[in-house]
Amino acid sequence: MSKLALSGDGRIPIYQRLADTMRQAVIDGELKPGDRAPSENFLSDEYGLAPGTVRKALDVLVTEGVFERFQGKGTFVRRPSFDTSLFRFFRFRGADGEFRIPESRILRREVEPIPGHVSAALEVSEGTPGISMSRLRLHEGTPAVAEEIWLEHEPFEAFADMPAEDIGALLYPVYDATCGKRVARAEETLTVEAASPEIARLLRVDAGTPIIVIDRIAKGYDNRPIEWRRSRGRADQFTYYTEIR
Repeated sequence: MSKLALSGDGRIPIYQRLADTMRQAVIDGELKPGDRAPSENFLSDEYGLAPGTVRKALDVLVTEGVFERFQGKGTFVRRPSFDTSLFRFFRFRGADGEFRIPESRILRREVEPIPGHVSAALEVSEGTPGISMSRLRLHEGTPAVAEEIWLEHEPFEAFADMPAEDIGALLYPVYDATCGKRVARAEETLTVEAASPEIARLLRVDAGTPIIVIDRIAKGYDNRPIEWRRSRGRADQFTYYTEIR
């Protein structure tokens, strides 16, 4: 991280200003997921701050999920992994019992106005140009999850123009590599609905069959929404797993 003056209003506590400066370095890509955070000693020398002040700033970023600490190794920019969400809700195991990332098949990708309920989630005006994408996830050749995805068009213009064959099963690394947009966290809600005729056709179930619906809002390190996603999955593939510590 290059030497910078502390950002923010001088009336804000100095540890918070240091946390804001370091968070901005992550947002700008100066510090990337998986990078080791600058040490307390370095930051103390760089900004002329007491070690306790620096430690408090790092604690803020760890609490926010921007950084994570590993005992005996240090503090790093957190590298989130979101496809584990599918593993928590759906059974995607191969014959050997190992988890498999489902195959991804893009069915549709268009630029069109963002509808009201999505624009509210993405915190943009209704009708803002967006990228609408429909995607099917398959497990061992069988349709398992149908997804609707929305992105604001302007920051994701490069993604809108990418050949479909260059987009793999995991979208977030593509957002990062092509558009410089890094997903840091996500909020999810889970509900159940009856399959519409269109969704039933995609998932190869009868219309009216109960299906699981997971709505996700993915956010960046600045806590601003990046992606809206609705995943509809076959209930016969559904499970729920969590580890409580």
